[in-house]
This record gives sequence, C-alpha cells and structure tokens, in this order.
Amino acid sequence: MMADADKDAVPLLVTQSLDVVIAGRTLVRGLDLTLRHGETLAVLGRNGSGKTSLLHTLADLRTPAAGNIALCGRPYAEHAPRAAAHLRGLLVQTHSDAFPASVLETALIGRHPHLGRWAWEGAADERIARAALASVGLAGLEARDVHSLSGGERQRLAMATLLTQQPLLYLLDEPLAHLDLSHQIVMLELVKRYAAECQSGFIIALHDMNLALRYCQRALLLFGDGRWKEGPIAEVLTTGNLSELYGHSLRTLSDGDARYFVAA
Repeated sequence: MMADADKDAVPLLVTQSLDVVIAGRTLVRGLDLTLRHGETLAVLGRNGSGKTSLLHTLADLRTPAAGNIALCGRPYAEHAPRAAAHLRGLLVQTHSDAFPASVLETALIGRHPHLGRWAWEGAADERIARAALASVGLAGLEARDVHSLSGGERQRLAMATLLTQQPLLYLLDEPLAHLDLSHQIVMLELVKRYAAECQSGFIIALHDMNLALRYCQRALLLFGDGRWKEGPIAEVLTTGNLSELYGHSLRTLSDGDARYFVAA
C-alpha cells in the first residue's frame, strides 16, 4: 500500500509524447497526460477514434509507436507483471468464457495477482469477491453459471472481477455497455465512491457525454486523426468541442445549476 505522502507526490499514470498508431494510422499523437489518485477521466470520441487502442496501450498490452508511460512513477519495464497487476486493471469490451464457471469463481479470478504460484483463494479472498459482487448488484447469484447471465449481468460481473483485483488504476473500456439506465448510474456511483474513498484513479471510455459531465472531473477528446484535447471537464466539454468531435451540431440546455448536451 502506498503511503499518503507518496499518493500526493507520485501520479498514478503519466504519459509523455505518446503516439498510438494502428495499421499505419496515427490515432493519438504526442499525448501528455497525468492522472492522480482520486481523479476520474472520461475518454470520448467517435467509433474508431482510438479509445480502446489507447486504453490497451496505457495498460501495457500494446506498444506505443513513440513516447513513454510511467505507472506510479516507474516505466512498465521496471514492474514485474504481477506487480503491475497490483497497480492497474483493465475492463475490456468483450468477455470470453471458454469453460463453465460460477459467478463467484469468475469474480475470484481477480485475486490471482495476489496469490502465490500454487496458492488457492482463501476465506479473505472470497469475502472480497462477495463484497464486489454485492456492490454491482449480483449478490445471490454467486452459484449461477456464468453462461446463464444476461449481457448486462455479465458486464457487471466483469466489473466485480476488476474490483476484486483491487488495483489503484482502473482502465474501463465502455463499462456501461449492455447496462440499463439504473445500472449505468449504479456503476458510475461506484466509480465515484472508489475514487473518493480508496483514492483510486479511473480512465473511462464513454459514449454518453452527459454522464461524463456528471461523473468525471476531466475529459480527453480523441478526434481519430492524432489530435486530442484534455483538461477539466467543464472546459473541455463544450458545444464547440463536442460538435467538432462527433461531426454533428450540439446545443446546451440548462436545468437549474445543471447543464447537458442535446443534438441541435
């Protein structure tokens, strides 16, 4: 566990002049980004703009075309794989369940970085997994076969598995996919609570700009041609920026102190 003074001094994630290139196409050019403990960053952009590729690069699953990434003050090359898994976790878009397993067994996969090579999960690991399942509304489904879950239930199980892993940095690729509105809010309230109480950091690829405005402190816009804009949420999420980002005119509506975006 990192001391409070270290949390203040050492950012969770820093990128310097980061380039993400896929099939010869530069999606992100020269990204300079710093994420600190307790911060939540929304990544917005059209389909194919590089959101998933960027998250995979930040998770060290893809090699950047240029630039550097530091996780908790050190490059990935200086972290052993198990140590890196203690620090960062990735929620992917699709989930493959090749073999039968219960909901609880699937959630317990998140404990693997915390176990020795030949160790089995113990009572403490099971308590962590059960608490994570309860936090996403899956309490009581621990014995269910994972193949019997709906798309939304499987998505919530994936989030519970990541919470069971207990990293410091959460990289979430469209965590609201397949979720109805109530469960979208539950998921984002959970992110808000973990950021505040655990001082975890979150980078979240989202499609809903209004939910990003409500729940995130900062935003990163990816235009898909290498250009990007990043900063405080109120400064980055403007009608001008978002209209350019999505290629469609937007306007802002106000409801008391709240504001939200609609198509013009």
